[in-house]
Amino acid sequence: MKLPMVQRMAWLTAATALLATLGSAPAGAAGEWQKVGDDVSSGVSGLAFAGRTDDGTGVHVLAVHDNKRAGQKRLSRITHRDGADGIAPITWDGPEPVDLEAVEAIPGMPGEYLALTGRGILYRLKVAGTTATVVDHTPLPAIGEGDDFESFAVVAQNGKLAALWADRGAGPGRPATLYAAPLTFAAWGQPLFGAVTNRTHRATHPTDDGTRHISDITVTPAGRLVVGSAADAGDDGPFDSAVSDIGRVTISATGRVRVTLATSPTVLGTYPQYKVEAVECLPDSPDTLLGTDDENLGGHVRTESFCGA
Repeated sequence: MKLPMVQRMAWLTAATALLATLGSAPAGAAGEWQKVGDDVSSGVSGLAFAGRTDDGTGVHVLAVHDNKRAGQKRLSRITHRDGADGIAPITWDGPEPVDLEAVEAIPGMPGEYLALTGRGILYRLKVAGTTATVVDHTPLPAIGEGDDFESFAVVAQNGKLAALWADRGAGPGRPATLYAAPLTFAAWGQPLFGAVTNRTHRATHPTDDGTRHISDITVTPAGRLVVGSAADAGDDGPFDSAVSDIGRVTISATGRVRVTLATSPTVLGTYPQYKVEAVECLPDSPDTLLGTDDENLGGHVRTESFCGA
């Protein structure tokens, strides 16, 4: 049916406005996230790469949950593919942690991970099948007054390892404190830390009173520091988040760790209505897996491309 000229012009105007709206939609708009949890006990507080699927179309990752009561799940395995995610619980075998906030694979040690609680207790785990066995656990060094941790990363350069972690900070009055130290392991499995250095960081976005300036850390192959930041107004939101490039880390041949923070961090993506607490570079790829802990609204994951050189 041929429309009259006035109707055709009105239709074209509406279509143009819709296209403009879609083109300017913020990263994290509805439909781009995939749901992996339905309630406050199933949000994603941290992610660690665990391998690719046999058919090469997806990845397996470990997810930690910040549950605090005995018997609640602490770890899950997520299989992430475009359009469909699967999630399965992992049994925790050993002293039960309270408030797990981050998890990281140990380079060169397949099936072994480090998981961190909000108060700074670090667990070394060996994961086989559906069970995670605690090898050892120890407090982080140099914990500052009021520190509340949500992030942990391990960097491998020049045959050496370093650990990065951060007090998340709280609004304009408390920036994040980013800590770094050489990392080794005792013969019985305990993580051991060398001299600790620290830097402060304030998020460019968000800037609310409840902003957590660093909610997770990941490091690209070239040593770029990619971090999440998040604002949380309560268990029902509203939430707001961003992922930013904030600087670089290097490890010398002698094991000296150097962190250089950018004067003006680069915001790579913003995510209104989501609370990003997990940022994970995937090996041999620019892909970056993000996870959210949206409290009563559950948890979500999505893939971005922030981890190029």
